[in-house]
Amino acid sequence: MNAVQIRSAERALSAGTWLIVAGAMLYSILTVTPLAAAHTPKEWRWTAPILPLVVDAAVVIVVRLDATLARLGGHGGRWPVALRWMTGIMTLALNIADAALKKDLVGVAVHSVAPLLLIVTAETGLAYRKAITAAQVVAEQKERAERERREEEAAERRERDEQRRREEREAAERERREQREHEARLAREQTEREERARREEREREEARERAERAERERREREREQREHERRQREREAAERAERERREREERERREQTEREERAARVRAALLSVGPATEKRPEDQARAIVAAAHAEGMSVRAAAGLCGWSVGWVSARYAELRNPSSGNAELAIASGS
Repeated sequence: MNAVQIRSAERALSAGTWLIVAGAMLYSILTVTPLAAAHTPKEWRWTAPILPLVVDAAVVIVVRLDATLARLGGHGGRWPVALRWMTGIMTLALNIADAALKKDLVGVAVHSVAPLLLIVTAETGLAYRKAITAAQVVAEQKERAERERREEEAAERRERDEQRRREEREAAERERREQREHEARLAREQTEREERARREEREREEARERAERAERERREREREQREHERRQREREAAERAERERREREERERREQTEREERAARVRAALLSVGPATEKRPEDQARAIVAAAHAEGMSVRAAAGLCGWSVGWVSARYAELRNPSSGNAELAIASGS
């Protein structure tokens, strides 16, 4: 039984006990008052209900205190027991006295029911309360033991939980430490890779710079070589051109000399024909005029050699004084 059921049983026992006590008291007052009034002087008969009230009040005190002591698990000693039995016997005696004096056995039996029921109920209620108190003590002990067991289990669970949490914290700390070490190792490896990559990049850059410098030097050498070759070619070309020019000039001078000599021979041949007796052909006349002009002869002398008029020869001289001196030579050459 749990505490609620025990309290419910106690309430039922208390209610039943007090119901029996109230009924017994009422019945006792109604039964004992006529007896007490019959044996009391007439002027004091109004005090007849006091006696059953006093006895029943003692019964109420006994029942109430016994219930309290039983609830507390205590014991009042011999006097409470004596009071309880004395009040019970007094109540029984007072209730059956009138019937006993009249030798009414049925009345004795009838009037003894309520006192006996009160006495037995008081003893039984006390026994019930002691038993309930003992059971409640046992239940409380069990409950306390169960509570202590639960507290111990809770403490063990808390300890296990704390141990688990501590282990989890240690595992988490170990994992974090390993993670940090792993991250530090990865960072070192990353740093080493980056440093190696930078070093390799620097080496590649240096190699590229060396290659570029070598390429620039090679190109510079090639450029210088090409420049040297170009200057050499230009110098050779200039020398060749100069040589060709000199050769050309020399050739031209020789050709000019040859032309002049040939023209001189032609002029000499033309001028050696003597005075004309008649007009010579125009081409021959022009050649003679040109030769005469070249030799510095006068217009009249030239007119005498070609047979043409002085005016015509003057016109030809005017043409020959034109800066284009090659026409006279051409004319002389064609005349030859």
